[in-house]
Amino acid sequence: MSSSHLAIGGGIVSEEEEEEEIMRFVDSARRTLAEEFRPEGADDSETESFGPSWGWVFFRILKTCVAYSSGVTPGILLSDLFLAWNEQNKGRDLTKALEFKIDKKKQNRARLPRTITIDTIYEKNFLSLESTLEVVVVEAFLLPGTNIHMLRLGDAWSSNTIELYLHHKFYDLVDPMNSLLKKGREIYLTGCHLRNTRQGSGHLRLLPTEYLVIILDEDQDEDALILGAQFCNDSFCSLSYDAAMHGTMYSLYARIEAIGPLESHGKFGGLKRRQITLVDNEGYELKFLLWGEQIVLADLFSVGSMLALDRPFVANALESNVETTAEICLEYGSATHLYLFPFLQHEEQVVVPTQNRFKEASVSDTLFDHSQEFKVTQVTLPCDFQGSIDFSSYPSRLFVADLGDKMNHVCLYGVVKSIRREIDNPSITFSMTIEDATGRVVVKLHFLRSWSLGKLSHGHTIFISGLTCSMSPKKSLEVLWFEKDTGTSLVNISCLPALLNSTCLHKLSRLSELQYQGSATHICSIWVEQIETHHVKSKLLHSLCGQYVCSTPSGPSQCSFCLCACEGETLHAFHVSGILADDSGKIFAQCSGRTATELLQISPDEFFGLPEDEQIMYLYSLQNEKFMVAIVEHGRPSFDRLEDNLGPEDDVRWEIVRALKCD
Repeated sequence: MSSSHLAIGGGIVSEEEEEEEIMRFVDSARRTLAEEFRPEGADDSETESFGPSWGWVFFRILKTCVAYSSGVTPGILLSDLFLAWNEQNKGRDLTKALEFKIDKKKQNRARLPRTITIDTIYEKNFLSLESTLEVVVVEAFLLPGTNIHMLRLGDAWSSNTIELYLHHKFYDLVDPMNSLLKKGREIYLTGCHLRNTRQGSGHLRLLPTEYLVIILDEDQDEDALILGAQFCNDSFCSLSYDAAMHGTMYSLYARIEAIGPLESHGKFGGLKRRQITLVDNEGYELKFLLWGEQIVLADLFSVGSMLALDRPFVANALESNVETTAEICLEYGSATHLYLFPFLQHEEQVVVPTQNRFKEASVSDTLFDHSQEFKVTQVTLPCDFQGSIDFSSYPSRLFVADLGDKMNHVCLYGVVKSIRREIDNPSITFSMTIEDATGRVVVKLHFLRSWSLGKLSHGHTIFISGLTCSMSPKKSLEVLWFEKDTGTSLVNISCLPALLNSTCLHKLSRLSELQYQGSATHICSIWVEQIETHHVKSKLLHSLCGQYVCSTPSGPSQCSFCLCACEGETLHAFHVSGILADDSGKIFAQCSGRTATELLQISPDEFFGLPEDEQIMYLYSLQNEKFMVAIVEHGRPSFDRLEDNLGPEDDVRWEIVRALKCD
């Protein structure tokens, strides 16, 4: 194989990296979707901006592989990708029936994560309480013959409108003398129940919800007057808990600095809470708490937006169990009204490498047309209020060498070279080194309570999304991953059961070629040549991470990986080493846990319950049994001759991470 290299982005990519089947499929599928959803008349150079991001396509493929554990085909993957992307972009080209359109400036807002369109509500005749609505008031009116106030709502993506029974706490906002909720006003809604007013007629209405946020625009004179008259007199430092207890009402204006994760409180963890960190114009910080059903309000906020709180409930921070230096905190009370000035995203031009990497078709030419090459050289990506660029919609793959300061929502594909628990860190943090063709990077993984990703070891191939990159004060790159953040994922591709039977995502490797094919995951068709009884051992594994449990002289068993006590979280498992063979050669490999059980076709309890002579006979019966296996490089010392590999288990170079018996 040629050792030539191709410059991509900030790094050098070898042809070996190019030829990974899964990578070719991801890029080809993304290109197909981009061409399919390109509007008529659009220039060829704009094609890439109409398709999904590389990370979105890769994650959807892996998600489908999890759903179809027995294997996937190009047809299954393409069908799922098309349906998912079509659903995500539904309504983009609908003819708008509303006369109220979102202007160019407002289009720069980040769309709420759980936004659902009015058209989709009608199509599905369903609306979950967690869904959010970004709507505009078409009409405010009284229900005939009643004193019930109604709002007719529309959105920028739908041709239908829907009516909302207005909650009583907002009736003062539709007063003719001081009407804020009037024609043309934008609002965000969540926590809505759906009501079908006439059985089978499709006439839908939304029942009253307390969780309504009014959208203001500082460029509108009316909204600027409201802000100046109502929200500029009070500040955080002027708040008094005693005064609030005696009926004083406050109107406050602050920036949303952070939105905390979901917390559990109470004896059985049944009370839910979220903390919103607010900072006012004088730099004072307070916590705004949402309790119980109120937590859905957090989905209407975004970091960097300005929030105006009219009549918030002022609470004692100590009594509310809030870790803060302030004596008080704010809560969403029965009389509270919320007004939002959404953060308007700035944009930045980012260079995209020309997509000329693929010289061979990854699947049948009937599925993909590789005759076209993209000419796009840059895309426009949004920035947050701190200047960090959001790469969630970046169309191409990013490599380690491309990482730099102020990058958010980054995806990487690579091989784990090391991973360990940081014992000097009070939080649950692991340090993981990822390698691709352009270099290595250390990622800090932050977990809420404990390790939650199953088995992950040296040599495993992973896809990770939701990375945040920044430069430390010492000018070194820091890459962070937080389990609690929206859009984060980490998938161990090496251990996916579907990978073994999905020929569109891999090509078979021969055992004799493994040492020349880099450190990726190899799929091989092999037979078992020999497994000796002294190479079949019984081990205790930690059920959360699949790693070995160590006994301690003066305490409970400890996980060698998580470094935590794991009493009650262990399972009895195999550790197996043996000789695998194919037509090209042999290797000595090891496996443990579930994979060892897949290879031996018997449970540890059953095997070790057999007499020694029957164990020998059972292992002998496995000779020449054929398997499809996933093999990774274990990272141990390598040897030139097979017989040299028959030493201690720590010297075994290859690890079997999945095994499937061939019929």
